[in-house]
Amino acid sequence: MPVTVRSFAKINLGLHIGALRPDGFHELRTVYQTIALHDVVRVHLARGSGIEIRCDDPRVPTDESNTCYRLVARALAVLKARGRVIIEIEKRLPVQGGLGGASANAVAALVAVERVLQKTMPAPERLRIAAEVGSDLPLFLVGGTVLGVGRGEEVYPLPDLPQTVCVVATPDIGVSTPKAFADWDRRLNGADGSASGKLTPFSPSDRMLLFGRTVSAWLSGQSQSNAKSGRALSGVPVSKGRGRAETPLLDLVRTGIENDFEQVVFPQYPELRGVKRVLGRGGASYASLSGSGSATYGLFRSRAAAAKAAARLRSDGIPAVVSTTLTRPQYWKKFLVSGF
Repeated sequence: MPVTVRSFAKINLGLHIGALRPDGFHELRTVYQTIALHDVVRVHLARGSGIEIRCDDPRVPTDESNTCYRLVARALAVLKARGRVIIEIEKRLPVQGGLGGASANAVAALVAVERVLQKTMPAPERLRIAAEVGSDLPLFLVGGTVLGVGRGEEVYPLPDLPQTVCVVATPDIGVSTPKAFADWDRRLNGADGSASGKLTPFSPSDRMLLFGRTVSAWLSGQSQSNAKSGRALSGVPVSKGRGRAETPLLDLVRTGIENDFEQVVFPQYPELRGVKRVLGRGGASYASLSGSGSATYGLFRSRAAAAKAAARLRSDGIPAVVSTTLTRPQYWKKFLVSGF
């Protein structure tokens, strides 16, 4: 029987870029947050052998370069499984949008393959092969609010932030992540004629330390708040009152976390800075580029305010939708479905 799963997107709540590592990657610190926007992935087993990728979107590769193909190939080897795996991807998320669409597709395909084969890998093995394929794949094996360190592949579940309304704008711009990193390095080193000190007053290691202290301070504040209210460190509010439900998220964004990619992406694509400005003026408590973009999001206190901001963006010709963040339990409850 074919298995159908939702492949949810992510946004980045802050992203700090550290030093270039010996392996060619950059050291990163970020807080990932899964959201309700998604693609749809269907998997079924047929006679024969190999992996077949099907997708109507011409921008999605259907050969061995596809992230789904690479991850599922590793999974089949670990599971010692046979048969022809057919993976159908229904794209709803933008390609090269900073929402982790390709990585989410791969993890969705992995989970669906396990269900089709009725075989399951140990969680550490899942995380290992996911990290081999891509830096942001492991986060989709956790879901909810997730701390990403290393090159982003080392993931640690954080206390879930309460479900929050968000607007996600997806301008028709493809931002290359490798180029964004290269631009960051050039500016940091002053290779483009700008003084490196104008970009950031901190060394890469200082930036990593600052981000770690920011998240630690936020977690400490949450722990103290929960202790006073007599609740566990779960991020789930004890009251449905709007103010209390907002507190954990607002406490995090008020720490001043930022996405470093904005410093190199916005100058090249000023329209993205304009999107962030519209979200802020529309009442977003926090607005940011997601990953290297081009998706830009805003977090809102009410669905009405979010809907108004999204409508304003659409009137300017920019695709925008109202969605919500997903806690870890919500993520897996909505993810693991065999049909709609």
